[in-house]
Amino acid sequence: MEREKLGSRLGFILISAGCAIGIGNVWKFPYMAGQYGGGIFVLIYLLFLVILGVPVLTMEFSLGRAAQKSPVRLYQKLEKPGSKWHIHGTFAMLGNYLLMMYYTTVAGWMLQYFVYMAQGRFDGLSAEGTADAFSSMLGNPAANVIAVLAVVVFGFVVNMGGLQSGLERVTKWMMLALLLVMIVLAVNSVLQPGAEEGLKFYLMPSAEHIRQAGIFNVIVGAMNQAFFTLSLGIGSMAIFGSYIDKKRSLMGEAVNVAVLDTFVAITSGLIIFPACFAYGIQPDQGPSLIFITLPNVFNHMALGRLWGSFFFVFMSFAAMSTVLAVFENIMACCMDLTGWSRQKAGMVNMIIVGVLSLPCALGYNILSFIQPMGKGTTILDLEDFLVSNILLPGGALIFILFCVSRYGWGWKKFTAEANEGKGIKVAGWMRGYMTYALPVIVCLILAYGLISVFLK
Repeated sequence: MEREKLGSRLGFILISAGCAIGIGNVWKFPYMAGQYGGGIFVLIYLLFLVILGVPVLTMEFSLGRAAQKSPVRLYQKLEKPGSKWHIHGTFAMLGNYLLMMYYTTVAGWMLQYFVYMAQGRFDGLSAEGTADAFSSMLGNPAANVIAVLAVVVFGFVVNMGGLQSGLERVTKWMMLALLLVMIVLAVNSVLQPGAEEGLKFYLMPSAEHIRQAGIFNVIVGAMNQAFFTLSLGIGSMAIFGSYIDKKRSLMGEAVNVAVLDTFVAITSGLIIFPACFAYGIQPDQGPSLIFITLPNVFNHMALGRLWGSFFFVFMSFAAMSTVLAVFENIMACCMDLTGWSRQKAGMVNMIIVGVLSLPCALGYNILSFIQPMGKGTTILDLEDFLVSNILLPGGALIFILFCVSRYGWGWKKFTAEANEGKGIKVAGWMRGYMTYALPVIVCLILAYGLISVFLK
């Protein structure tokens, strides 16, 4: 059976960027910038995106395009006979399932908050009132399960419609709408009285901010964020490499995806920081920034319900773009393993992912007694730890070693594939860096991710 292809280069870039652009950009990036001193964090983040994110993304795209297979089958096509690299393909597939076991819950929260904001449920609430509203939402098992199942059904139904007529068409419109809504929100935020201090904090590097946060913490935080923002390591990008032609070189395409991803991350800061400073609210409050701090900010703002509704539409689109891309990866793996049609793979996985998502959706209410990583932790914390701290960096390390090692695919075959077509090429001088330095950096991220959890 001939492999499906995406209909356009724009579709490829928007879907790949959609997979990368998720809650990590618009939720984690602003609060980390808030914690680690604003402007200086942004600068170091951009450096690591170039030297870490783009090379690994180029490798994932190259593996997918060369193999013309999903992550669960690509190694068998490219590895030497008798090799064991393909074992990672199974872990990559499992990583996609595990990611969706909790990501669907957070996507469901975004949908619920859009409804709450549009209904005016936050109007007139104090800061304590918005915190109570979030706790009340988490404590409602029926609402959380309904929201999760809505995300799962919508995502698989879109993908069952076909690669071009389903995923590509819907993602294109969703991503273009997301970018437009972001720009409108950023302009509104920047024009708020008193927003200048927020812009200064966010965009101007400051020696005082470095001293307060600690330069080591700033560097490690920026390195981690640059790595995780592109969802590298579980093959969620390799699949889209398998759907494109050889007209463009892949480092150039990786740069395009990274630029779009970064635009969304930085614009989300332009939405959040000026608004927080304009209304005297601290921007470094961790994950509660989105669900507690920002509804409070919108309460102070003229036409706050409108702007708040727009914000959670944008958050829902960011979450759903990742859900659609990862669901496609799951379905492609199933189709490669079983020979099923797209419709059958979609229906079976709709049930599997729906069931697997329930523990996380119920982890804040009915199953809140399960605290797998110590007192106060949740099922989501465990699932996120396994994906973010083990499967993503561990998988990225294996992809890198496979591409640069003579025991794997090898540097010559990797660069021949990556450099085919017009655009930015992988240069010969990059070999030493990508063979020796890049694996060390990813090993440091892996080690830090494990140590930081166990030393808490």
